[in-house]
Amino acid sequence: MAKLEKFKKQDYYKLKKHHERSGTLFTDPLFPANEASLFFTRRPPGRIEWKRPGELCSNPNLFVEGISASDVHQGMLGNCWFVAACSVLAGVKELWHKVIPSYKEQEWDTEVPALHQGIFHFRFWRFGNWIDVVIDDMLPTCNGKLIFTHSKSRNEFWCALLEKAYAKLNGCYESLDGGNLSDALVDFTGGVSEIMDLTTMDMKDGIVRKELFKSLLKKKEGHALMCCAIQASSESEMEARTDVGLVKGHAYGITAIRKVFLKDTRLFAFLRGKEKIYMVRLRNPWGEKEWNGSFSDGSLESWPPPAHDLCSCPLKSQRELASIPSRLPHPNGPFLFSSQDLMKLYSRSPEWSKITSSEREKLGLTFEDDGEFWMTFDDFTDNFTEVSVCYLLNTSIMSLNKTWQEQRFFGAWTKGVHNSAYDRSGGCANYPDSFLRNPQYYFDSPGESVEIVVQLMQRDIRDKRHKGVENATIGIHALRVELNRRYRLHTLLETAAVSDYIKTRAVLLRMTLPYGRYVMLPTTFKPGVETDYLLRIFSTTYIEAQPLKREAPSPSIWPCISSPKLATHVLVRGISGLSKKMQAYCIIRCEGTVVRSTTPSESTELHWNIGALFYRKTGKPIKIQVWERRMLRDVMLGHFLMEAPVSEGRKRITTDLRSLEDHDMPTEGKLTIEYMTSDDITSI
Repeated sequence: MAKLEKFKKQDYYKLKKHHERSGTLFTDPLFPANEASLFFTRRPPGRIEWKRPGELCSNPNLFVEGISASDVHQGMLGNCWFVAACSVLAGVKELWHKVIPSYKEQEWDTEVPALHQGIFHFRFWRFGNWIDVVIDDMLPTCNGKLIFTHSKSRNEFWCALLEKAYAKLNGCYESLDGGNLSDALVDFTGGVSEIMDLTTMDMKDGIVRKELFKSLLKKKEGHALMCCAIQASSESEMEARTDVGLVKGHAYGITAIRKVFLKDTRLFAFLRGKEKIYMVRLRNPWGEKEWNGSFSDGSLESWPPPAHDLCSCPLKSQRELASIPSRLPHPNGPFLFSSQDLMKLYSRSPEWSKITSSEREKLGLTFEDDGEFWMTFDDFTDNFTEVSVCYLLNTSIMSLNKTWQEQRFFGAWTKGVHNSAYDRSGGCANYPDSFLRNPQYYFDSPGESVEIVVQLMQRDIRDKRHKGVENATIGIHALRVELNRRYRLHTLLETAAVSDYIKTRAVLLRMTLPYGRYVMLPTTFKPGVETDYLLRIFSTTYIEAQPLKREAPSPSIWPCISSPKLATHVLVRGISGLSKKMQAYCIIRCEGTVVRSTTPSESTELHWNIGALFYRKTGKPIKIQVWERRMLRDVMLGHFLMEAPVSEGRKRITTDLRSLEDHDMPTEGKLTIEYMTSDDITSI
């Protein structure tokens, strides 16, 4: 479980108590109200004054009428990625309670303002731990207004203070200029993030699009946080607005995903089921400039509305709206609309007339230029190029809904003497001579139904970017190995899964693997890169992962006990061409070590793909037994003795089942075996 660290050893409660006693306001000496806290390299744009909320309004509040996605508006910083993440965070009460701890205690006392000490604290997850960041409430302003993130209400300050704490954690405000959506989501939650590149999917295929919607809806219902963006192909395209009102290189929060039912007045429609469309609700951190396509908030275009379709016709102008009587009858019933109702009803895209009033109510539909808007999923996939998803994998011991087990490993890629224990930066599989010198971890997959999620993370370097420090390009490579392997891997075996290699703070690899043992290598793309990493392994069923540190068995210190002389890798592929269906398994025996395969379903083709590694002291043959599963008692069909002498590379043997010794029945079929033997026991 992640522990709580005090950032720069500042204790919020001790500092607050001190200022309560002294009757003074807290001023943070570690993040002072000066240019050093604003920028690493730039000059402030004009005259900046640092002011406390009480100097900006008469009744400051942490929250005004609660917290919502529409509170947060981006300022002059290019930190839409952070602001979009704030919007998404605001929609999940359990999450922002953790990021903004003891929020009721931190609120201003409107009856006794003097009780306020000008001190706040917020919490962020970083590299395995929650970090408590203390700040004062001095905020940068220009002409009496906040210049960075602010709320739509002038007396609400939670988002401005949260941004200041995040800026302090990262060095200064400038460090937040440009970033990854997924990083902010992870910092707010401690979850694991994934970036989905929509350009790699065939969105013209209706089945692919539908499956993507189902996947995102399931993730959203599982409380995953989501943001999206349109990739800019060049610097000049950054923040360029498209014909449909969307902004390139800009982050949007995904605040809802819904199946929306349409109106259907045709007779017996209920017998066919309601027609529905897939929709997504997004929010622009700027608080304005929305989508202007289908199902947008629309514009004022024509008046008067046709009497037969009052619900779909927009108004022409505010002036004409003012001339409307204060109450108008609804053409289909006794209900009355106020002019304000009509303004909201008609200043929208006509497609909304297809949505029932009950559905509009469920959607919480508004038509204000507040930065939040709906669009169809088809339009969403046609315009956006990537989606960032942060999964909240529940690992709490106290939770009744616990579904994931987590294991963590802190490590480092290091350069040391060749082939030594400190030579652990071998690069990716493109560098076969050094790849296996990376750190290695093994785990067993109990079966194909077990989902395994692995996150590889390096330390955040945002506070060092102005010095030219960059993230390393990192990735995860998993190999299927022998069932009994307990020492480091020295020969490339079958690849089971590989993540993308990305120059980012974290990468994610999802796996659903067949039964077997696997070795996982966290790697940098190029060899020789040195940095720390955190490897997090989540699984739906407990699997025990362990680091592989030893190269091979150690020589015996006792002269009467011989040491291993040969290392042999055996891979029994299976049996093909059986004359009848059967359930059979194999057992591999060598010098007291036994490895057994699983028993596949009854078939004429049995695929075991069972691997075993033996460190042989005597060079005696390896015995491979074939057993048939029967109701009362399993029967051994026969066994095969394999000498497995020293070989150059992998050798393949195919033998008839009829030729197996002790064969008790004439059975057609061929047994396929591969092996590799070396007299250097550290080479396999």
